[in-house]
Amino acid sequence: MAGQERVLRRRIKTMQSTKKITRAMELIAATRIVKAQQRVQAARPYAEQITAVVQSLAAGGAGAGQALLSPRSEVRKITYLIVVGDRGLCGGYNSNVIRMAERALQANRSNGKEYSLVLCGKKAEDYFRFRKYTIDAAFKGFSDKPAYENAREVVEFVAAKFEAEETDQVELFYTQFLSAGSQRAVQRRFMPMEIDTGDSTRPTGELQASYEFEPEPGVILGSILPRYLESRLYAAMLDATASEYANRQRAMKSATDNAGDLILNLSRQMNQARQAAITTEIMEIVGGAEALGSDK
Repeated sequence: MAGQERVLRRRIKTMQSTKKITRAMELIAATRIVKAQQRVQAARPYAEQITAVVQSLAAGGAGAGQALLSPRSEVRKITYLIVVGDRGLCGGYNSNVIRMAERALQANRSNGKEYSLVLCGKKAEDYFRFRKYTIDAAFKGFSDKPAYENAREVVEFVAAKFEAEETDQVELFYTQFLSAGSQRAVQRRFMPMEIDTGDSTRPTGELQASYEFEPEPGVILGSILPRYLESRLYAAMLDATASEYANRQRAMKSATDNAGDLILNLSRQMNQARQAAITTEIMEIVGGAEALGSDK
């Protein structure tokens, strides 16, 4: 009994240490969610303005002949651009995006289409490399705090492959941040870009700005399209970071609660073992006393 009590006490101490760690990780994730949301809000005005300029240029017919806007007559190869995290301990955050992308990849492979993988995040690289997929490029080390330069590096690589006709279509997979309690894995067409040239998103009565372009609109559009792609990918990375922290907070809260429940159960078992040991000792003493009394 003493040995069992010693084992249970050691397990309780281990779980108490684990509970402290998961509680600290939960609090850290909660504070970083706020900062990640602030970064998402700060990047939104630039994305909205560059989108408005691109829509105005495309509405004026400047998009003709732009490789990034021209769909291919036949899609033979699809690039899967996947944005996940570098670390785990965040529930199903990484696996939801990875599995969505893998299902789309397998469905297109069954239809005879080739694939190309461009991965952002160590977890995606580990998953696809372990399963022997061919990986064209892997970018990692910035999922906690992505910078605009990280988005630019990825876009330059993907756009070069698309413009060189090494791939016919690029699909973006990431986790969209809706709120601290709600996130969802989404798939978006990334290349060729689909530009909405209408004004259906504008409130009724709102005036649309008019622009005078110098040099020609087509020249400007050709130089601004890469910036537009960078802003879209950067926004997706910021969304993914906020989603990762939200999922990590929930996962660590669940782990903390489970550790508390396990500590309670182990404490009950230890108390029962201690009571059993005490009862055994009392029975031995009583039995010895009775034996001595009978001898006299």
